[in-house]
Amino acid sequence: MHYVSTRGDAAPLGFTEAMLAGLAPDGGLYVPAVWPRLERDTIAGFAGRPYAEVAVEVMRPFTAGSVRDADLARMTREAYDSFRHPAVAPLTQIGVNTFALELFHGPTLAFKDVALQLLARLMDHALATRSERRTVVVATSGDTGGAAIEAFADKSRIDVVVLFPKGRISDVQRRMMTTAKSANIHAVAIEGTFDDCQAIVKGMFNHAEFRDRVNLSGVNSINWGRIVAQAVYYFTAAVALGAPHRAVAFTVPTGNFGDVYAGYVAQLLGLPIERLTIATNVNDILARVLATGSYELRDVVPTSSPSMDIQVASNFERLLFEAYERDGGAVRTLMDALARARKFTLSAPALSHIRASFVAARADEEEVAATIRTVKREIGIFVDPHTAVGIAAAEKEPRDPAVPMVVLSTAHPAKFPEAVAAACGEQPELPDWLSDLNQRPERVTALPADQSAVERFVLTTSRAAQEGAAA
Repeated sequence: MHYVSTRGDAAPLGFTEAMLAGLAPDGGLYVPAVWPRLERDTIAGFAGRPYAEVAVEVMRPFTAGSVRDADLARMTREAYDSFRHPAVAPLTQIGVNTFALELFHGPTLAFKDVALQLLARLMDHALATRSERRTVVVATSGDTGGAAIEAFADKSRIDVVVLFPKGRISDVQRRMMTTAKSANIHAVAIEGTFDDCQAIVKGMFNHAEFRDRVNLSGVNSINWGRIVAQAVYYFTAAVALGAPHRAVAFTVPTGNFGDVYAGYVAQLLGLPIERLTIATNVNDILARVLATGSYELRDVVPTSSPSMDIQVASNFERLLFEAYERDGGAVRTLMDALARARKFTLSAPALSHIRASFVAARADEEEVAATIRTVKREIGIFVDPHTAVGIAAAEKEPRDPAVPMVVLSTAHPAKFPEAVAAACGEQPELPDWLSDLNQRPERVTALPADQSAVERFVLTTSRAAQEGAAA
């Protein structure tokens, strides 16, 4: 399996090389050169099997030629042994033929654990084989940073620098990054928004001299390894509800488009997904582009669902590549227009392609609070604000009541205790094994939203850069 860039100007790479690179040198994102397809009987055979085994079957076509099956099986077992539910991603019924897919049973209580626990092992394995070091720089809107820190802590060949927007994430999210003790982990508070953090990371990847000096890698959802690992839980959820013998629908709270794009990948692989509902908060660029065909940036508005406070949805570029019939030049033109004018307009055929698989709905802050309150009153469980966005969006879309609707529950409610308490009057508690989080000492560096300042800091932390200079 080889991978090509969405912008068409980068050489094809194998899975390991694309995973370690993160972003393509032409600024594009890696996607498979051809899409594999899983047989209907193969999908049906996932029923009742352990999550780690299904992960191997779904990922094998994408890792072929790069990772031995035995190594992939070992790493998936190790990754998902760290989860505190035997199903890894269990389903909970929350309404008539409506289910929550609980993706928060990993070490940092967020769906990012599902991919990053495996990605860290895949990267460490590859680097050990090559006797290389890498520097990972992560931009986070809240959960990716904590999940990356937990997954890569104490990895001998990787240094991790996490950029998060100062004051724009929850206290629990921040502490899951700033209380890390491992010497290879560095949390950086950026004076700006998540989009500022993401722009800095993309700028570093496009700064060839710096990128090569620190052996830069990325583990945001721009990394293809993240996407394919997230596609797995669409299969386990759908099969539990009767797929492939009947279609299933999904609603996905998303900001950077990676999680819902993973559902599109599952659909391309052969999973009968009736539709994918994109759920957004008031930072609704994805809902607006589906409604109007115009992708136009606006200012980010802080909300109770901070992981979705995003305007530049990076993974949307991967969908554009398919919508424009894999024309890298067309995608490059759109991305240039976005950088220059902060907007672009989809062609009619491209918009039609996207609407064939996706719909979108928006939930404002009042609707999110009302949803949290209603779920607690009627079902007796807490949901976090991001999940509440998903539930509210799912209720807005016309649907066939015979088709199961799965809402992705992306974070444990105790990661957002103030927002949940403000909505329903009760505060969810952290699990016992995290009960001392607020007492742990924090270690954080504050920096301006300036790429040069961040690059200077990374150079002081990167063992890859220091060893290269010594050589």
